[in-house]
Amino acid sequence: MDTWVFWASVALLVYTFAGYPLGIWLWSRWSPRPVRPQAGWQPRVALIVVVHNEGQRIVDKMRTCLEQDYPAACLRVVVVSDGSTDNTVERAKGLGEPRVVLHELLDRRGKANGLNEAVALCDEEVLVFTDARQMLNPLAVSHLVQTLSDPAVAVVSGELVFRTEGDGGFAQGVDAYWRYEKFMRKAEALVHSTAGATGALYAMRRSAYAPIASQTILDDVAIPMQACMAGGRIVFDARAQAFDTPSKDIAAERRRKVRTLAGNFQLVALMPSLLLPWRNPIFLQFVSHKLLRLLAPWALLGALVSSAILAWSSSFFMAVLMVQAAAYTLVLAGFLWPALLRWKPARLLQAFVTLNTFALLGLVEFVTNRHAHLWSSGNSNRQGSQAT
Repeated sequence: MDTWVFWASVALLVYTFAGYPLGIWLWSRWSPRPVRPQAGWQPRVALIVVVHNEGQRIVDKMRTCLEQDYPAACLRVVVVSDGSTDNTVERAKGLGEPRVVLHELLDRRGKANGLNEAVALCDEEVLVFTDARQMLNPLAVSHLVQTLSDPAVAVVSGELVFRTEGDGGFAQGVDAYWRYEKFMRKAEALVHSTAGATGALYAMRRSAYAPIASQTILDDVAIPMQACMAGGRIVFDARAQAFDTPSKDIAAERRRKVRTLAGNFQLVALMPSLLLPWRNPIFLQFVSHKLLRLLAPWALLGALVSSAILAWSSSFFMAVLMVQAAAYTLVLAGFLWPALLRWKPARLLQAFVTLNTFALLGLVEFVTNRHAHLWSSGNSNRQGSQAT
């Protein structure tokens, strides 16, 4: 039994973090399904930003939206203040920009509710969702619209670009993990669709939007997946960029990641049809990319415990146990002596183990916190399911 647990755990880990990424990449190379943009499509666009206490960022955010290289007559910005108690509303109004529509909610209801309210105010053909935190490159909207002009595409995700100059070892580890994540998303989009979008920046057809439950945590997965299950594709356009900095310390990343992983558990509870292959056209991608990540911490634990038991009667499993012990010791040493994280293997290993630990905490968050859908500027979901 212990041997079976060990090899099953190893198989799950190898498939989740190496086998599936390699398989989806090969699939995208052998049978790609490229986007086919249509020339001359220039629809009206609504840029939607839901904010809570973002007084320090709101003016810069609106400017990066209004300065898009897209016809001004075809673009407006819809800002929903979700029960802000700072000067967010006053600063937004003070800009005096007629292309900005401000919708103020006096009580806090969560981002999902704010998105539903914002979309109800829009009759534009294209909706672009973006968060207050990130600035956009000037051609972001133009690239998203161009990709969305393919009639088969319902949602197009932009790329979240991390600026890591001068950041510490943990931030660089998170950035490496995010680059690995984007590698998979690009391959998935070429096969059919990626399982969700980058919450910092994505666009969709207004006709493909369906309201989501007000308690939804991962709106950037729920909204695109509804469109995918209705017959559209979710693709990726790396030319449309939003800029951010990765978490520089584990505490900051913990808040973000735990909330995101709790959202994955919640998503299955809210949308059980995602687990039905005949309803979900990207069932394999969704299970392999999203759900197996939630099992990975248990597989790590299973491999450790089973090899510890088997080590007493097998030199092979003793060696395996020692390798695991060395790896976890290196991770702990990285916490005690941060200079060790200048060594790339230590940096990547710490990020891997830490992020998998957060998956366990995500389950606890899902079970115990019924208000996880409420967020603040201090723990806003930068990537959404992006790195999940």
